[in-house]
Amino acid sequence: MLSLLALLLPYHTVQAQSTTVQAPATPLACEDGAQTSGATYRICMPAQWNGMLIVYAHGYVAPNQPIGIPEAQMKLPGSNISVADTVTERNYAFATSGYSTNGLAVQQGIADLIDVVAIFKTKYPAPQKVLLVGVSEGGLITTIALEQHPDLFNGGLAMCGPYGSFTEQTNYFGDFRVLFDYFFPGLIPGSPVDVPTNLLDTWETSTYSNTILPVITDPANAAKVDQLLAVAYQQNYPANKTQTIGDILWYNIFATNDASTKLGGQPFTNQAHNYTGSADDPTLNQSVARFTANDLALTNMAAGYETTGRLDVPLITMHTTGDPIVPYHQADLYQAKVDAANRGPLYSHIQVQAYGHCQFSSFDILSAFSQLVAKVSNPPLLPRVYLPLVAR
Repeated sequence: MLSLLALLLPYHTVQAQSTTVQAPATPLACEDGAQTSGATYRICMPAQWNGMLIVYAHGYVAPNQPIGIPEAQMKLPGSNISVADTVTERNYAFATSGYSTNGLAVQQGIADLIDVVAIFKTKYPAPQKVLLVGVSEGGLITTIALEQHPDLFNGGLAMCGPYGSFTEQTNYFGDFRVLFDYFFPGLIPGSPVDVPTNLLDTWETSTYSNTILPVITDPANAAKVDQLLAVAYQQNYPANKTQTIGDILWYNIFATNDASTKLGGQPFTNQAHNYTGSADDPTLNQSVARFTANDLALTNMAAGYETTGRLDVPLITMHTTGDPIVPYHQADLYQAKVDAANRGPLYSHIQVQAYGHCQFSSFDILSAFSQLVAKVSNPPLLPRVYLPLVAR
């Protein structure tokens, strides 16, 4: 995930408007430390600091992984080159947090990243600009943090995240599992809302490869695979259908129990969902398993995980049109929120014609970040709202 940021920075030459801030004579390239929440932070300083701080909101980490900075997201793809080094070599300060929890980490992620900025200010001069960049779950963290803390963050770039509707994203994963179980009954233990704990430990090493993969690659099941994707994905899918199925199922397996625990109940509902696109939709809708979300979970999602579109600082979002994990419709939903909140001048969206989750080119990243810098440097004015005169 973090490689997206790394691709951009070698091309970005925009400097802060004021003079360069001198870092210590012998700068500490990177420093890891403990946050009071239990998270681990990382701050990296260049020899010559341009005054801008880039705060990175990393993506989803499986809940069965140890707490800490996800090092797999801190390297350039296919190499051992540190992204933080790539950032600081171009005179930006870099900061991130491993968050105090894995799995569903939106609220904890926001709090831990705010804390990282506070820690940074105790060690170095206050940054002239603080830009928040996030991908996938980090894209939602970025969007909510910008909406709620425009006094701290001057702008943000949110990529491939569920920023349009967290509730819809939750239902998307649940719907896929429900449909998979309909077309391939009994193949996965448990249910779409109750995943056996030991399945998380065996899914990647044996369950998927030894049980799921042979079935969905069997030519005799090709029609079922096509129907599953047609109903659940509702888009043209690539030749590698098995990867699409495996990637989406992964989130149901690893995210379901964790989300239910943190939200105070299971959040998936499909009672009123009319599924379409199969060879026999009436039978599908009569037979598919139905679930009702817990009221407390719905309340908690609305309160802490849904965006509003009410921006006071610039935000750029970017999404691939063929994202199988976080569907492109998330971008449409957020645009509608921005329009309803009358915040259009502060918002821009970049549509990337490609398949895959967060599959952007270096040109895509450069364009998005350039737009963000331009908007942060010269924030557009929001249109005035004229209230009608009230007769006295």
